[in-house]
Amino acid sequence: MHTPEENFASLGLSLPPAPKPLGVYKPCLVDGKYLYLSGHGTVKEDGTLIIGRIGEDMDIEAGKLAARQVGLAMLATIKANIGSLNRIKRVIKVLGMVNCTPDFERHPYVINGCSELFAAIWGTENGIGVRSAVGMGSLPDNIPVEIEALFELG
Repeated sequence: MHTPEENFASLGLSLPPAPKPLGVYKPCLVDGKYLYLSGHGTVKEDGTLIIGRIGEDMDIEAGKLAARQVGLAMLATIKANIGSLNRIKRVIKVLGMVNCTPDFERHPYVINGCSELFAAIWGTENGIGVRSAVGMGSLPDNIPVEIEALFELG
């Protein structure tokens, strides 16, 4: 049985810098045994954002990769604020918002980019929680995906 940190290391992925708030809010809040993460965007390793609208500027596969990148930004925030992915017991809820054209209907597939990452880190039992995946007419800075989540601390 591997730890979440070991599972992440085995994926060979790199974390971007933990994003700074773009408004008046906290990116991360611990309340008792729960960790809340505000909406995160598509921060890359160099600190820039993946930009574009799914169905217009990018296809569904690029959208799914963008959602994985959001997951990585969320992991960076977790590590920056509580020190280790091992402190997370399980994923409780994920809300994925997809910046897409009005005719786009595969929001859940896009958000799987993040959900599959979390399942790889915490396992299918603890890494998959309840989820909503919805389409938006726009998102801040024209990012393709924004995701917020709730975790239980161990």
